[in-house]
Amino acid sequence: MMRREFITLLGGTAAWPMAARAQGERMRRIGVLMSTHEDDPARRAQLTAFVQRLTELGWTDGRNVRLDVRWTAGNIDAGRKYAADLVALAPDVIISDTSFNVAAVQQATRTVPIVFGGVIDPVGGGLVNSLARPGGNTTGFTAFEYAIGAKWLELLKEVAPRTTRAAVLRDPTIAAGIGQFAAIQATAPFGVELSAVGLHDAAAIEPAVAAFARDANGGLVMTAGPFAGNHPDVIPTLAVRYKLPAVYPFRYLVNAGGLMSYGSDLASQFRSAAQYVDRILKGERPADLPVQAPTKYELVINLRAAKAIGLDVPATLLARADEVIE
Repeated sequence: MMRREFITLLGGTAAWPMAARAQGERMRRIGVLMSTHEDDPARRAQLTAFVQRLTELGWTDGRNVRLDVRWTAGNIDAGRKYAADLVALAPDVIISDTSFNVAAVQQATRTVPIVFGGVIDPVGGGLVNSLARPGGNTTGFTAFEYAIGAKWLELLKEVAPRTTRAAVLRDPTIAAGIGQFAAIQATAPFGVELSAVGLHDAAAIEPAVAAFARDANGGLVMTAGPFAGNHPDVIPTLAVRYKLPAVYPFRYLVNAGGLMSYGSDLASQFRSAAQYVDRILKGERPADLPVQAPTKYELVINLRAAKAIGLDVPATLLARADEVIE
């Protein structure tokens, strides 16, 4: 990201006189590694929330801190390259999202503090030793625990009571994809047949969904993973095309046309991540800052998507929603 573009992201707050630095205030450096395209609205909202909270805490880009932002567009090799590039800039701390990006930064440094937001199962992924005592140079905020998969399936049955088959869309090449599917399998209610659709091979997704949709009473559960972040409209579009009710892990997929989501607010996690960055810049160690799980989950329902697939959302479900998109 060019410096002028980041100043625009800050809404002009970065235009502080350079004389402020001359008065003896030390310039700190924060590396930022994001997993999607630069124009992805969900990730930009998360980054904006992070920057706004930093500013509230007294850290302003161009005055006492410099932010270097890199976007990987979901490319693992790009993540490794940009992680190494950021470490070479000698930052005071690096903030990142997704297990891939955090792992890439850890491969590049075991000394520079790392703070993550929206990561799934950081313990199982080997990113931290434990939630309470992360150890090493990494800490942050988890997106959810695998057990949330039971809630996704429960919501699918509630929004479409006739559902007897559910296709779980997940990436089988990553630990989070395997873990989420296993959790859903372990909690599947009697009478719901589960199958899996891989999200690793983009060309194979529509044929798999089309084949699943040939039989009646089917629905989709989409798990979290790199594909969703970089292609948020693909599954919602297929769900409408094949008239399949679907539940998603994050609201940005509902904003892209999905029916319903239940998950944590990722933007709020990045606000919290800014507080950890502030504490690290003031001398605390990541190893002493526990990894935190979400304290609130939000249910978002898109009535336009419901209409498009010919579904009437039960009033009891609408009454529980945190937001209903008309």
